[in-house]
Parts: sequence; structure tokens; C-alpha cells
Amino acid sequence: MAPTNRDIVQHAWRTFSEHDTGKISAVFTDDAEWLAPDGNATAVALGVPSHMIGSESIARFIADDFPRLFARDVTVTFTGFYEAGDRVIVEETMRATLANGNAYVNDYCFVFELRDGLIHRVREYMDTARGHRMVFGEAP
Repeated sequence: MAPTNRDIVQHAWRTFSEHDTGKISAVFTDDAEWLAPDGNATAVALGVPSHMIGSESIARFIADDFPRLFARDVTVTFTGFYEAGDRVIVEETMRATLANGNAYVNDYCFVFELRDGLIHRVREYMDTARGHRMVFGEAP
């Protein structure tokens, strides 16, 4: 039996935690996009775009850039996985210790769009003001 879109996204999350760019890139289409809110704290702190294009760019962010900010104790608690056709919606809470030693806790919602068994687009939503307070000590 072929994996469901939900299975594909759950596998992707496990792959993300391995920080292996080749494995991460393989779960995305070559022309994949990852869209997060403009000016979000992660993008600002790391000096990376909030709209990434291409599987290799996304994989480098997850494997190399993300751990520079979220330095240790990264945990993700999933509170919902919903599948509707080619879309999978994931609700989660992420906790981590930031590179500056601050604690980070924020809620996220991701909308994954799949094509031919691979992730084609991810839209990421979070409390951006809360993220700025934890990363920079202030709201944007």
C-alpha cells in the first residue's frame, strides 16, 4: 500500500531532525517553496529569506541554519495532523534553547502541499511577536 500524504509529512518531520541535507532535500520537489511570515524572528536572526525556493535551499536551512539559532533541547509536540487531498495541516508547539541561552516556546501551523509523493509547498504560520520577544527581547 502506498503511503498517505500524512505518512509522507510525518516521515519528513523525522528526516528534518537528522540534519542531513541530502535526505531532507529528497522529501521535496526540486522547485519546492517554503513560505513563512515576512520579518519573522528566525529569518531576521539568521539573515535568511522568509520565502525559500528549491529543495536544496530548504534543506540547507533545516540542516545548517536552523541549528545555529535553535541550539539545543529542540522538541516538537504535535497537536494535530489533518489530511485533505494533497494538503496536510500540522499543528505543533516547538520548544528549544536558543544560541543566546534564552528559552523558546511557540505554536506553529504548517500547511504542506504535496505533488507526486513529495512536498511541493509549505506555508508556515506562528506568533511572530512572541518569536521576536524570545529571540530579541522585544516585539517587532
